[in-house]
Amino acid sequence: MEKVMMKLSGMTCPSCLSKVEKAVGSLDGTDQIKVLFNAGKLKFTLDPDKTKTVDVKTAIEKMGYEVQGIKEKELNR
Repeated sequence: MEKVMMKLSGMTCPSCLSKVEKAVGSLDGTDQIKVLFNAGKLKFTLDPDKTKTVDVKTAIEKMGYEVQGIKEKELNR
């Protein structure tokens, strides 16, 4: 598992938060999804054997938000 943090731009209202959480949550291998609206950040855990970080990035960008940065950290199993 990996812990991932993405810096997002384009979220203009609290409903954006729920849209991003729902979209990321629909991807296989994502868990513990949390959007920090005021900070413009998305945090989640990811199973890289099921979904790649780039797949999450693509899903977010298809919704019209921009991913400005990505940090990944491998979690001890």
